[in-house]
Amino acid sequence: MASFKSGLTAWARKRSIWVFHVNAASCNGCDIEILAALTPKYDAERLGVELVPSPRHADVLLVTGTMNPLMKDRLKTVYDQMPEPRLVVAIGACALGGGVMRDCYNAGHGIDTVIPVDLYIPGCPPNPEGIIYGILKLVTGIPDKPEEARQVVS
Repeated sequence: MASFKSGLTAWARKRSIWVFHVNAASCNGCDIEILAALTPKYDAERLGVELVPSPRHADVLLVTGTMNPLMKDRLKTVYDQMPEPRLVVAIGACALGGGVMRDCYNAGHGIDTVIPVDLYIPGCPPNPEGIIYGILKLVTGIPDKPEEARQVVS
């Protein structure tokens, strides 16, 4: 019964991905594109992508913006609140490596210096199609068996 339950959980996680969005000091360009991907024009919900209001319910963490000193601890706290297996997507040039704000006195070099990142979506800002494509590529990489999931996430 336990293997059936874990297999069912993996199947459901693959077909209904819940995302939580964190804005880590961005210009809001990437945030607007994420919200555009969820509108009826692009309709990411038909593919199973659902924006949730709490990291405790999320499967995927979407992070935009640079990593400044004030945001490091907050992002780490949000990451720790997510259930295992958790996946992280860095969206936009600022989240990948600092973007145009790289080497500024108040900006870091990307979110992978604080938390592990599973997928990078480049662009300034990336278009909604690219965001949806990236999330779906990430989801298709989630295996159906829990033993394989530990190997992918760790």
